[in-house]
Amino acid sequence: MLFNITRPIAVVALALCAALPARAQSVADILSAELLPGWATDSGSHMAAIRLKLSPGWKTYWRSPGDAGIPPDFNWSGSDNIRALRLHWPSPQVFQFNGMQTIGYARELVLPVEIWPEQADRPMRLETSVELGVCRDICVPASVTLSSDLRVNAKPDNPAIRAALKARPATAREAGVRAHHCTVQAAPGGLRLRAELDMPALGPDEVVVIETADPTVWVAEATTRREGRRLVADTELVSHDRQPVALDRGQLTISVLAQGRAVEISGCPAP
Repeated sequence: MLFNITRPIAVVALALCAALPARAQSVADILSAELLPGWATDSGSHMAAIRLKLSPGWKTYWRSPGDAGIPPDFNWSGSDNIRALRLHWPSPQVFQFNGMQTIGYARELVLPVEIWPEQADRPMRLETSVELGVCRDICVPASVTLSSDLRVNAKPDNPAIRAALKARPATAREAGVRAHHCTVQAAPGGLRLRAELDMPALGPDEVVVIETADPTVWVAEATTRREGRRLVADTELVSHDRQPVALDRGQLTISVLAQGRAVEISGCPAP
């Protein structure tokens, strides 16, 4: 996920707010956050990370959290001397609760953030405001604002960021995906999509998540089945205004999740 950065401002704060039952934990007891400044890479970018720590039993959500989850929303407008950045999501877990499926992280999330400067010889300031959800028996909205000045040519290593980068999803090639394609049909208010993936089983209870590049398009939880080497997933795509959906196959992302492992496939051609 690549973000463009445009407006500079500067604030440092950590704000956690939610409406909780009277005898519930406060959000400050549930969630803590920090920005790990990281290091300058050999390619000219800078690798930092957001670290979220959660109390035992609590979880937070992946970028595509499932129908019952709350997707995180990032605002980077307080940053300075940053041209673009990319989030490197570690492989998430699939959770089942009361018949509902959510996708995210338990206890801790270290989310690497790779940053490209506008001017390579100037320090960068990274600031982010994140609206997110944390969940146990109840789900709680939270707001986190963090910032840090990033030094030019900084070299200190960080094992937590290295571990998060290592936990990335496998590519299609690494996972042994031989072929994949998607068929699309018109449906009331949107599209029906079937993805067929020729790949070895990742594990029992495989979950397929299909994402588009258009945030106004809702993608239903996919139904998934195995037909030998083929993993078949069916879903529906519906626009928020119920208008026809314009689908860019090249911008589809298909993720296969099982037992804490993940495979991420970019694009989905026609058969």
